[in-house]
Amino acid sequence: MVVLNRIYTRAGDKGDTALGDGSRVPKDALRVECYGTVDETNAALGLARLHAEGEMAAALSRIQNDMFDLGADFCRPEPDKDAEAGHPVLRMSAAQTERLEREIDAMNERLEPLRSFVLPGGTPLAAQLHHCRTVSRRAERLAVALSREEPLNTEALRYLNRLSDWFFVAARIANDSGRADLLWQPGANR
Repeated sequence: MVVLNRIYTRAGDKGDTALGDGSRVPKDALRVECYGTVDETNAALGLARLHAEGEMAAALSRIQNDMFDLGADFCRPEPDKDAEAGHPVLRMSAAQTERLEREIDAMNERLEPLRSFVLPGGTPLAAQLHHCRTVSRRAERLAVALSREEPLNTEALRYLNRLSDWFFVAARIANDSGRADLLWQPGANR
């Protein structure tokens, strides 16, 4: 259970922050950039939810919760030492990625195959989901870079890779099941 009775601590006033294991790192460390960009994705999701209803709103809510799980995963280094923590450590699971895959497949069944690249935009929800896609791709790039330097939970990387696909397909659904997609016209303005 999280209890926040004080928001500021002054502990980071000199430019460092605590990770989930209590160690301190500079606030511009790659790990902090990574989970900070996951948080940015979550904030973009909050904007998308303003335009969503029904099952789409419920799915975005689930993903927002997953974003906190993902941030917690990235915030705690050395997944190979989780057993030493003395308490359960929150890590992304294969089940979360598999849920995204099932949802992608179900949405994709409602769409015609693409014959052109899709420009970000369309309805307000679709435009916001495209924004979520690009921010989550940046989080993924940072996570891949981090994985070259430190061990990461591979399920966290898998989830991020699938997440941007989910946003892309969901944006097409938000564009009247692809009928309102804005299609790229190569060289149209030469």
